[in-house]
Amino acid sequence: MRLQATPRFKSLVAFVHDLIMVAISFALALALRTDVTQPVLLPSGDLLPTWGFFIIVGAFSFWLLGFYKGIWRYASMNDLFNIIKAATLIMLIFVPVLFFWNRLEDIPRSSLIINWFILIFLLGAPRMLYRIWKDQGFRRIMEKNSHLRIPVFLIGADDLAEAFVRHISRDPGSLYEVVGILDPSGKEAGRRIHDIPVAGPLEKLETALKVCSTTNRAPQRLVISTVLEREVMQFINAIAEKQALILDRLPNPTEFKSSNGENIEVRPIAIEDLLGRKQATLDRQGMRDLISDRRVLITGCGGSIGSELARQIASFGPAHLILLDSSEYNLYSIDLEIDENFPNLKRDAIIGDVRDRSRLEQVFERFKPELVFHAAALKHVPLVEANPVEGVHTNTLGTRNTADACRKAGVKTMVLISTDKAINPPNVMGASKRLAESYCQALDIAGRDEGKTRFVTVRFGNVLGSTGSVVPLFERQLRAGGPLTVTHPDITRYFMTIREAVELVLQTMTLGAELGSNDAGKIYVLDMGDPVKIVDLAKQVIRLGGFEPDQEVMIEYTGLRPGEKLYEELFHESEPLLPTNHNSLKLASPRTADLEFMIQSLDHLSQLIQKRDRPGVIAQLRRLVPEYNGQQPQDRDLEAAASHQ
Repeated sequence: MRLQATPRFKSLVAFVHDLIMVAISFALALALRTDVTQPVLLPSGDLLPTWGFFIIVGAFSFWLLGFYKGIWRYASMNDLFNIIKAATLIMLIFVPVLFFWNRLEDIPRSSLIINWFILIFLLGAPRMLYRIWKDQGFRRIMEKNSHLRIPVFLIGADDLAEAFVRHISRDPGSLYEVVGILDPSGKEAGRRIHDIPVAGPLEKLETALKVCSTTNRAPQRLVISTVLEREVMQFINAIAEKQALILDRLPNPTEFKSSNGENIEVRPIAIEDLLGRKQATLDRQGMRDLISDRRVLITGCGGSIGSELARQIASFGPAHLILLDSSEYNLYSIDLEIDENFPNLKRDAIIGDVRDRSRLEQVFERFKPELVFHAAALKHVPLVEANPVEGVHTNTLGTRNTADACRKAGVKTMVLISTDKAINPPNVMGASKRLAESYCQALDIAGRDEGKTRFVTVRFGNVLGSTGSVVPLFERQLRAGGPLTVTHPDITRYFMTIREAVELVLQTMTLGAELGSNDAGKIYVLDMGDPVKIVDLAKQVIRLGGFEPDQEVMIEYTGLRPGEKLYEELFHESEPLLPTNHNSLKLASPRTADLEFMIQSLDHLSQLIQKRDRPGVIAQLRRLVPEYNGQQPQDRDLEAAASHQ
């Protein structure tokens, strides 16, 4: 049975090696300093105590610097710096002690300088040679089994690409072999990374792939290592489709570093990567200053937006995080996740419905939150269209209950998560959210001179991967073999990743806290980029699954659903947009209503909801949101609508 060397044994061997090198450096420095015709190969008897003391100082210095925590296999510049520190420390201890002992009478003083250089060389050279030998050994294994590896072509000549090449070059079990690299900017073109030539710029990708195929093994995959804009990603995706190459990406730098260089594998390109945009510049310190050491409450914390809010807010160190949701399972899931990732964070998980005014007041009175993020809502357009009373109850009156509880408890700022569907809404979901916006606007204006709660409304479009999002639906349909269903060939939507949307929501709160009185009642609109055709999204999902749209997997058009628009708008044509000091955020100025009028109107709406008066609710909604052009009061009843769905 083969014995495995333990880390302790390896450290002992390295320690003995270094002490031998310390001894040799002392003798060699004396030999080089003496007459070459009569070199001193070993210190004389008079110098033996000095020699022994030098070795003891070396052992003490190695122990003091924790010299044996590194691994020779991964010797690097950091190890060289540690060697220099060790050699310097040895001299700084040895020379003063010897000077006070015998005034350095027996040793040529210049030999001490020579000794310092020799010691660095003798400690460093074996480590570097060992690493080179191990790497070359792995490389020989790789060359022997290179035909078993998948040839990949890297796009990106950055630190992550270099780390990936270095990782697989010394991992005999890696599945991949890098056969070419391209720098999209072209700045590194003509140079080499670990002896692999770098091509560029992006326009020469096809040429670089052809050259690589003739001079090396033909690539089977394109692997992206850098962050690229949407148009660039789509250009690369088109070339990958044309040449029948699989498109993958490396994990982001944080994930790569956290893996400690082990098990680094490429991942499939996600639809978010193809629809990606430039990373917005965020005032993270401003977010931290606003959230840190404050009591924060999130309604709807188990949903897509609410759960991401909980994750990001938890990272900023609030004094107390209160998680509120009506779904037991969703609440349990996010509470467990926060507990695992932030075990020291004080938090409470509260089962509660924003439609229950007394429950909200009880929660606010108990925990006294300072910041509130209101993400609780019913968002699925067809379901809310079929159940309008429930939709208005949650989206409008639930928001009113939350806002009133904030004012009563003296909350500093409440953020309302709204939607682009509130603009010219043809559906109950959008109209109910617009009414919620109006109430928060009225409260914000009424309270601006009283120094009361600040109400900040944020409006944005669809988020990829959220509950009810079209992308998970497409992926589920693809797994079933298709077809993928699209309501209309011309339908478009704005898209943003959940993480980016929440980051901008938090950025909005930092700006909203600084607004002046003349900005009260305004609504923040996130820059969603360009709209995307849903049919193009469906085709991308099919191609990422390895199939050809309309050949191997079909796309079917089912017709617009009740309350669905062909395209969404982020602001009304009558809403003038104002710039902010953040390029991804704008301020819209929709019409506002008097607070007393809103209170009376919502009181009447509440009575209609308690009576389950569907026609009355729709009629009141139409009066309060004039641009709402959806179902009429005499429309089909709830049962017929539900059965139709």
